[in-house]
Amino acid sequence: MLRIYDTRTRQVEEIERARALRMYTCGPTVYRHAHVGNLRSYLLSDLIRRVLERQRVRMVVCQNITDVGHLVDDVDDTGEDKVRMQARAEGRSPAELARHYEDAFRRDTLALNLRPPEHTPRASETIELMIELVAKLIERGHAYAVPDGSVFFDARTFPSYGEISGNRLDDLKPAHRIEAVDPRKRFHADWALWKPAEGELSWDAPWGAGFPGWHLECSAMSLRFLGERVDLHTGGIDLRFPHHEDERAQSDSAAGHEVVKHWVHGEHLLFDGRKMAKSTGNVVLLSDVAEAGLDPLAVRLAFLEHRYRQQMNLTWDTLRAADRTLRRWRTRVAEWSESPSSPMAMPYVERVEAAFDDDLDTPAALRLMRELERDPEVAPGAKFESFLHLDQVLALELSSDIGKAPAALPAGAAELLEQRSRAREARDWDAADRLRDALGELGVRVSDTPGGQSWS
Repeated sequence: MLRIYDTRTRQVEEIERARALRMYTCGPTVYRHAHVGNLRSYLLSDLIRRVLERQRVRMVVCQNITDVGHLVDDVDDTGEDKVRMQARAEGRSPAELARHYEDAFRRDTLALNLRPPEHTPRASETIELMIELVAKLIERGHAYAVPDGSVFFDARTFPSYGEISGNRLDDLKPAHRIEAVDPRKRFHADWALWKPAEGELSWDAPWGAGFPGWHLECSAMSLRFLGERVDLHTGGIDLRFPHHEDERAQSDSAAGHEVVKHWVHGEHLLFDGRKMAKSTGNVVLLSDVAEAGLDPLAVRLAFLEHRYRQQMNLTWDTLRAADRTLRRWRTRVAEWSESPSSPMAMPYVERVEAAFDDDLDTPAALRLMRELERDPEVAPGAKFESFLHLDQVLALELSSDIGKAPAALPAGAAELLEQRSRAREARDWDAADRLRDALGELGVRVSDTPGGQSWS
């Protein structure tokens, strides 16, 4: 069974075997395109799902769409609503903007072969659930309304706050300037469940017109669509505090018990050694990868080369290398498909599946697959069956070249390939590199393998 690192308990734990498991994944705030760093978090939940479904577990997954309530400063929960602010900048209504970026997000997840969740509730369409949850928290003494129509969660009513991130209430300090502490709060670490507002993105509630807090939304939607027992909750490492701490406090206070059994977080992605941000100019979208002539699934393969809870530095060289591997494997699978069928190479398959189960050790799984690719003792038919079986988790579409006619080489490329082959035999690596570049200018990618050079 799958063993995975639980952020709250700080240890690798086995997911208890069951016929069905429920998983909640924090979804996107749809005010801009998701960049590849955002998308890495969603691969985590997809891998968990695929590994468990391979073990005949039925997964029920909920992934929210945040189209209201996420403020510019999501740590202090202050500033303007991100969707409203961006809608004004683009000259659209908040609803039009949200649907535009929601559709773009779905196209990206489809291109990465991320399986769609069973439930994808929008925050703006589930406001009644949130109002009901706020009322329940007030009734149970975990929240309080103030005269201007705001409602705050009373953090001191939840003593185990901080178990996910380690940020205990006693250690949290108020703002450096005392005038910056919200005077409406009973305790400086309390957070807003409901915020007063007028106009667009505003709904009537017993405390006054307004909109829900971002943290509240995930509690309301997970409790409604998955119930009061959630087996797994995933998200990026940046969501541990305050988002997941606040969400846990709200959900557990409403249910009267621990709602989420396992909290799982994926690490940050860097690009060229820096965090992705508009200010540094290194935001990379999936569409940028496709425009560079690379298969979007090269991004998925590049992510798989690193464990989900390792910080990863992605580069264009990394993506190009992943693209070459992806194309080579598809070519190999197509070649192996022409050979007589053989049973899977179980010693390899079992070790790869054990790596999947071992806290999603995808780098080890890929190393084993490369060994299998090169192993002369394994029949081509067995390699074919093994690669296709393991691709149920990898989801790299390794069968996509089967039955395709070989691509025709551009004029002059065959001669350059022959020259390069001779240069490699003569160990003239400089000439081989120059010829590789010349072939690249013709649109021919060349890869070197133990069996010689291959091209696509």
